[in-house]
Amino acid sequence: MKTINTINPSTMRSNAIKVLGLLAATAVFTSCDNDDDISAENEEEVITTVEYTLTSTTDATNVVVFTSVDADGEGPLAPVETVTGTLMASTVYDGSIKFLNELESPAEDITVEVAEEADEHEVFYIDSITDLTVAKVDTDANGNSLGLDTTFTTGAAGTGTLTIVLRHEPLKPNDGTLLNAGGETDVQVEFDLVVQ
Repeated sequence: MKTINTINPSTMRSNAIKVLGLLAATAVFTSCDNDDDISAENEEEVITTVEYTLTSTTDATNVVVFTSVDADGEGPLAPVETVTGTLMASTVYDGSIKFLNELESPAEDITVEVAEEADEHEVFYIDSITDLTVAKVDTDANGNSLGLDTTFTTGAAGTGTLTIVLRHEPLKPNDGTLLNAGGETDVQVEFDLVVQ
């Protein structure tokens, strides 16, 4: 007589559910690991120092430096802003900006990373003097504005403020305003502006 083995359908269903459960658990653990790696990669840089240097295109001795130093990074101390040199009326300046993390020793130059990831960054310059213009002269690989290098043109004498903002992952291209750019602010500083 021939013996026929039969498989109980409820046992098959139970085993299938166990296997599917193990596969699902593996997928969850794997995706958690990947998320952790991504967040570590995109961790925001600490920027303690912003230094914006303007050099007159007609008088190399006319140099103006705007410096903001936040000695404790994201700590409770407010940044200290200083301006050295004199901005002259009706003058064109070549501008360059640096971003540093001086909590590191030696200081880490974040400007290098911004330049390397130009498509993910943009520097914005907002001033409150009507006849002063700041034009970005450098671009990312797609031809969109970056703003590490600028042309800074003064008009009549006056006073106001200059705000500098570094944005991470802004919308590109944009209309040049923070409102339209989106993204996240890596650092924002404001200086008193005097044109003589």
